[in-house]
Amino acid sequence: MIPLSKLASAVFLTLSAAFIVGTATITIAQERQARPVARLITDSADGYTRPRRIADPATPAPLSKNESPTLTEANDVERRVFDLTNEARLRHGLHPLKWDAELARMARMHSENMARDNFFSHQTPKGERLKDRARAIGIARFKILAENIAFNQGFADPGALAVERWLISPGHRANILYREYDASAVGVFVSDNGAVYLTQAFIAR
Repeated sequence: MIPLSKLASAVFLTLSAAFIVGTATITIAQERQARPVARLITDSADGYTRPRRIADPATPAPLSKNESPTLTEANDVERRVFDLTNEARLRHGLHPLKWDAELARMARMHSENMARDNFFSHQTPKGERLKDRARAIGIARFKILAENIAFNQGFADPGALAVERWLISPGHRANILYREYDASAVGVFVSDNGAVYLTQAFIAR
């Protein structure tokens, strides 16, 4: 775990980055909190700190008929994360990323699954990793695929907090500033107790 400085009276909770060849195996049960919370988790399961290329996966059947939201259909938090990510890339001389509706669908599904099944990880309780989730919704051809996840509760701007924390964590920052990605998307789910789950996906096709 990477030590973090205190932010106001908050205790930092949940941010996590994953690359296609090595997703986190840490699972954390979330409890109700009376104060703002955020926690940081770095993925060091396989020692990789940068996105890695993989072979194209086999073409699967789509998992369901859930809609794939366009950028104009993104909610305020999703749009906030996407815009701040592109602002960070532009500050570092990188091209902005395009919104990918398929990634948005996958990201929303993962955020909702984390909330409903009470886990926080790139791997589901069923053992499905990032590449498995991509195949399940029909994302069949890509060069690189990666993901950041975050959880926070009690903050007025949960999207900005997530991007801020990601940018001070080497693994998450590497995803946001990796020059070879061409598209990204964000999927957010807010649980009944106000906990905000965020999944940010990146792709190079």
